[in-house]
Amino acid sequence: QVQLVESGGGLVQAGGSLRLSCAASGSIFSINRMGWYRQAPGKQRELVARVTASGATYIADSVKGRFTISRDNAKDTVYLQMNSLEPEDTAVYYCNADLIPARPTGVHVLTNYWGQGTQVTVSS
Repeated sequence: QVQLVESGGGLVQAGGSLRLSCAASGSIFSINRMGWYRQAPGKQRELVARVTASGATYIADSVKGRFTISRDNAKDTVYLQMNSLEPEDTAVYYCNADLIPARPTGVHVLTNYWGQGTQVTVSS
């Protein structure tokens, strides 16, 4: 069974940094896009950043210049480096991936997966 396991959240003061990690585990044939979303209280979930298998990245305007996304294909892991954090960055951060689970039948279907979420709190 495929899982996305996040780590690295926590409490940090404004101006500080955190690095989130998300590792995909289980029987995986291939991974396409991996990314990070966030959801603050009372707000909709929004895309923060994502990276394709070839390394092409997208960074939301609200975090551009402060956040970077990267991935290690050998480890099926995506990272979100967050610098110059602001109180407005406080949210639950969710890992997301489009991947193809390995099936004994050999039938491969691109499927979207979510992690359980990790809390990031930035104090002023």
